[in-house]
Amino acid sequence: MKKISLLAFVLITSLMATAQDNTLTKKEKKAGWQLLFDGKTNKGWHTFNKTTIGSAWQVKDDALMLDASQKENWQTKGGGDIVSDEAYDNFHLKLEWKVATNGNSGIILFIKEDPKYKYAWETGPEMQVLDNAGHPDAKIIKHRAGDLYDLISCSKETVKPAGEWNQVEIISKDGLIEFYLNGEKVVSTTFWNDDWKKLIAGSKFKSMPDFGKFPKGHIGLQDHGDNVWFRNIKIRKL
Repeated sequence: MKKISLLAFVLITSLMATAQDNTLTKKEKKAGWQLLFDGKTNKGWHTFNKTTIGSAWQVKDDALMLDASQKENWQTKGGGDIVSDEAYDNFHLKLEWKVATNGNSGIILFIKEDPKYKYAWETGPEMQVLDNAGHPDAKIIKHRAGDLYDLISCSKETVKPAGEWNQVEIISKDGLIEFYLNGEKVVSTTFWNDDWKKLIAGSKFKSMPDFGKFPKGHIGLQDHGDNVWFRNIKIRKL
């Protein structure tokens, strides 16, 4: 067997240690990062407008997974959109997702919880999660993976095929919002100004009076009736 130097061995084991899923490095902790998923439990999340989380949201293979095997209309029995316990305004969010073949989901921002809203997306804009190669939504402009759903298309397509992990970063700072997908900036816009209002007026959300209005809110993971997995969910307040 080929021998490696002690230095190489130390470097390899160090890289393996820093690559462990659902953990924070010392550097991340010092910078103020916090885990939103510990890899073992669904602690920190609840179903939209409820205090608990549905049984369809499970922890499997170090990922927070929606098991959509039992349908209930267009969503999942025991599922529903889930939201972070805490609300955020200025933040840097990182996570990874993968979706089943022909799957659809989303990462929803600035969600306002109130019984008058039936769904999280009545207030929260969404980064689309999608199998572009298989889901019918991919044929609709502004509905493809990485898009600011129904508002702004990706500047470039960087999504990986169904079943493969995608890396996301979303940065919110004083109204400026940036989406990164697999290391590439794909969307950049400003919320809550006149241009933002015009975007909404030209979208499917124009009939929702409170859509995209809240500068602070919960982060959500969408149940769109398809299997989807999330891991390495972490956030830093800015």
